[in-house]
Amino acid sequence: MKRENKFIYPKTVREAIEGKRHYNINDKEKLPSVTTILSATEPAEKKEGLKKWREKMGEENATRIVDESAARGTAMHKILEKYILEEGYLDLTNVGKQAHNMAIRVIEQGLCNLSEYYGTECTLYYPGLYAGATDLVAVHKGSDAIIDFKQTNKPKREEWIGDYFLQLGAYAMAHNFVHKTSITKGVVMMCSKDNYYQEFVVEGTKFQQYQHKFLRRVDEYYKTRNKKT
Repeated sequence: MKRENKFIYPKTVREAIEGKRHYNINDKEKLPSVTTILSATEPAEKKEGLKKWREKMGEENATRIVDESAARGTAMHKILEKYILEEGYLDLTNVGKQAHNMAIRVIEQGLCNLSEYYGTECTLYYPGLYAGATDLVAVHKGSDAIIDFKQTNKPKREEWIGDYFLQLGAYAMAHNFVHKTSITKGVVMMCSKDNYYQEFVVEGTKFQQYQHKFLRRVDEYYKTRNKKT
């Protein structure tokens, strides 16, 4: 997979404002992250579902599972990023070894479908509204796409990962606005901790619907924030 330097992405500078992740864009504006917006506007039923899960698992056990998942995901992302950049990376911790096996599945079954890429760990922003970092902007099976890598404790159904599609839609809108592109595809490359690979593609009208849903969440976020201030 070759690198095409078609776009110049700003450096990733993250800041915590009132405990929430924001991006400092070229020292001109500090924008809330996509995940900050999604978290702040999370539907009540989703919050209730997470609360019940934590109660069922027990607070200590639930925290351990979340922390282990986060560490595994971070390690897998790092391995994939270094592979794409042809720099190589080795993590010999137990988490690193597991993440390495997961990354291999993503490489063998996901990255094999990419012909070229424009950037990895790209900071994308929509002026005045939001910002974020996507794992990869690349050509997937012949068309430009926003791509995110995800780890999971167990295989997922498409209807369970709506927030991932909202993220992809947000990144595509930001890329299209700033870089004058017309990206209409998002790809989630996911691997479970037992090395089961899944790929979810959202494009066309369905992708537009997720973008509209995300914009409604952005509107809700700013209305709530303005009321507080």
